[in-house]
Amino acid sequence: MAAEAPSPSAEEHKLPTPEEFTAVQESAEFGELRRSHRSFAFPLTVGFILWYLLYVLLSNYAGGFMGTELFGNINVALVFGVLQFVTTFLIAWWYSRHAATNLDPKAEAIKTRMEGGA
Repeated sequence: MAAEAPSPSAEEHKLPTPEEFTAVQESAEFGELRRSHRSFAFPLTVGFILWYLLYVLLSNYAGGFMGTELFGNINVALVFGVLQFVTTFLIAWWYSRHAATNLDPKAEAIKTRMEGGA
């Protein structure tokens, strides 16, 4: 059995040193990447938690309101419950778009530079 040659990708990329990681972590570019992520993720997380807590609190303490029938057997509680799922999927989709347009290009540039690419 012949020995396998190292893959081209293994030869192209160097492993960054701990000092290089520290330098990148302290760079303005990395700080901007982190700020971009936090300024998007934190407000959405807080907003969703508040929305979820509103649903839980209304379910526990406003049974009359939540039991109000809107049409047929569909009540406010069911609509709010379904909206929890809709909100979750919308946030995931929105974050995916944000990451693809704002975070991934910056992260890829840092990664390429760290691995010694062009």
